[in-house]
Amino acid sequence: MKTKPEKPMGVEITPIQGGLSIDDDVIGSIAAMAAANVEGVASLGTSSFKKVLVEKVKMTQRKSRGIEVEAGLKEAILDIDLKIFYGYSIPNIVRDVRFSVATKILELTGLNAKEINIYVIGVDLKK
Repeated sequence: MKTKPEKPMGVEITPIQGGLSIDDDVIGSIAAMAAANVEGVASLGTSSFKKVLVEKVKMTQRKSRGIEVEAGLKEAILDIDLKIFYGYSIPNIVRDVRFSVATKILELTGLNAKEINIYVIGVDLKK
């Protein structure tokens, strides 16, 4: 259990001022993990050869592939491309993904998900 640090007697602590900025890729990564954990989601985005090649050349990997984010100070708008497993209800998966993503983004960043647009780009067979 975390405890608050003790303040010396007679000393008044003033609030520390400053700003907070969360990169869109961070929000995208949170959304990607939240969406991937929904049952029925096969994968996020596309694994186009061009995107993968660019990531290999730059020696980076976008964890938020398939998610575009526009975030302000209080709200975020997300576009999510996903593939689902065959046999799952698309409307139910979309509802569950929206809820999961909105909840995690609010919990971890304090931002409200104003819009979560979901594009189902494919259906995969279960392994």
